[in-house]
Amino acid sequence: MAAILSVSGSPSPTSRTTRLLRHVDDRLRRQGHEVTPLEVRSLPPEALLGADFAHPAITAATELFAQADGVVIGTPVYKAAYSGLLKSLLDLLPQYALTGKTVLPLATGGSTAHVLAIDYALRPVLSSMGAAHIVQGWFTLDKDIAAEGGASPVTPAAALALEQVTDQFSDALGGRTGRLAAAG
Repeated sequence: MAAILSVSGSPSPTSRTTRLLRHVDDRLRRQGHEVTPLEVRSLPPEALLGADFAHPAITAATELFAQADGVVIGTPVYKAAYSGLLKSLLDLLPQYALTGKTVLPLATGGSTAHVLAIDYALRPVLSSMGAAHIVQGWFTLDKDIAAEGGASPVTPAAALALEQVTDQFSDALGGRTGRLAAAG
């Protein structure tokens, strides 16, 4: 199957966005994909803010993007846009770091007023970076993501919607057979 990089652009150590991503990662693994998580907040702040392209952590992150067939990008929405932390990383990647990649954009936020942030803020950047295919993204309300613990990190309605977009992403990567395995 495909190698997938799952990127959390949340600055919070108790991130709902990261919990949402790990839920999606689990489904992708059940479909047979190899998933590598990357939390941007774990990268050195001085490298991100100082635009240190040569920092070993930044070069390692750049290599993770290069090795991936597909990328899941998750971000909280702040002021109607993706997080500044995610922007810091994207700015340090090569101009066409997503060339040939299938990308699934996911966003979280406190209000449905931010639903369009995926299409109007994040999608243009991903497209400018050469993404071959950006599948339909999904916005999940914070209230539909458990803060911590529990049997499922998301409500049943959110889980169903995430299954659909995750399956579309997997299909775009050529994972139809993995999808059947996840259903079984």
